[in-house]
Amino acid sequence: MRLQDKNLLVTGGASGIGLASVERCLQEGANLVIADLASSEGEKRAQELDGKYSGRCLFIPVDVTSTEQVDALLAKMQSELGSVDGVFNNAGIGNLAPSTEVEDEDFQKVIDINLTGVFRVARAALRFMQKQGSGSIVNCASILGVFGQSQTAAYTAAKAGVVNMTRTLALEYAQQGVRVNSIGPGYIDTPLLEALDDDMRQFLINLHPMKRLGRPEEIANAFLFLVSDEASFVTGANLLVDGGFTAGKS
Repeated sequence: MRLQDKNLLVTGGASGIGLASVERCLQEGANLVIADLASSEGEKRAQELDGKYSGRCLFIPVDVTSTEQVDALLAKMQSELGSVDGVFNNAGIGNLAPSTEVEDEDFQKVIDINLTGVFRVARAALRFMQKQGSGSIVNCASILGVFGQSQTAAYTAAKAGVVNMTRTLALEYAQQGVRVNSIGPGYIDTPLLEALDDDMRQFLINLHPMKRLGRPEEIANAFLFLVSDEASFVTGANLLVDGGFTAGKS
């Protein structure tokens, strides 16, 4: 068991990459907190997994745009489980529109969830990890944190911010036993892509040299590695899991 008795938190854990990561870590012996919106299926998923994995999964609702809720989330995790050993900062939303048509409030919403929300969770976790002298934070970035793409101004700005913030946090806490890394997924076959028509789906597939979309469990495996002791000398890295998407770009 690679994560035996580790206490982990996954934001945006009710579906897609987050849910796959929760179950993968449960398989490796960890205790998991699913954090997601109160309106999500987080409670239902946690109950299902709690039964399957002997009482090692619970749901705590959170809106990552609220500092009060985020701080309460980490405090409750510490109280319930006794430590905060690892975090997957995975909560996020998409955005697709010509830049001239993006209103201030729409741009700010993406930044507040995808960048500031990541910071809020990391900050709250770091307060506990500092005291422990150990911990691992993994932030979910994107291939669009490294390269631009038309009609994604807010999203690319947020994800690029996540990549560089990850490096900064890694430097700041490296001597305190805390590692901070990010994952840059390519296009992953999650519910977020279900609304795409066949032509757009095929277009996205063709962007990847492997000629397929990624699977949620492939990102979960990357998180498992980075949060585990196997990555004990890895900090400040942005692990691209993208089927070769970025390999041919400069």
